[in-house]
Amino acid sequence: MSKVKRTSYRGRCPDGSPNPIDVHVGQRIRLRRCNLGLSQEKFATLLGLTFQQVQKYESGSNRIGCSRLWDISQVLQVPVSYFFDEMDKDTINKSPRRLLNKGAKQEGEVVVSNAVGDPLLDTKNMSIITAFQRIRNPQVAKHLFELIVSMSATVESALPKRKE
Repeated sequence: MSKVKRTSYRGRCPDGSPNPIDVHVGQRIRLRRCNLGLSQEKFATLLGLTFQQVQKYESGSNRIGCSRLWDISQVLQVPVSYFFDEMDKDTINKSPRRLLNKGAKQEGEVVVSNAVGDPLLDTKNMSIITAFQRIRNPQVAKHLFELIVSMSATVESALPKRKE
């Protein structure tokens, strides 16, 4: 059996530059931090980090783990999805993983899906879910749910039938 040499970029682009998605997330962190009026030092203190680590996260030169991203979202008072909002297709297509798998069609090869049509990836839907979860009165939540279901059924019945 022959060994296949695997080159690991550890999340970086083949040329060694930071992953464009990490850069985008870092920009979103910086945007929100600045909007809240937090300095890098204050933000770092709230996270238990050094300001240098925050600088590296914001530039995209250091990757952010899941639990750290969760902590950041809590300090910045945004859902984790906020960091991926407004990411353009160019940034997505420059991801090293996407580049490595481009054109993969053979059995056993990994193909990255863009998950188009996934309602949980739509920021409006996630905002509605987040707002709904904040409703503390169970009766209000129940009535709102019933209203939405009723409205969607009304809209659905008003649409022309599709020919199959």
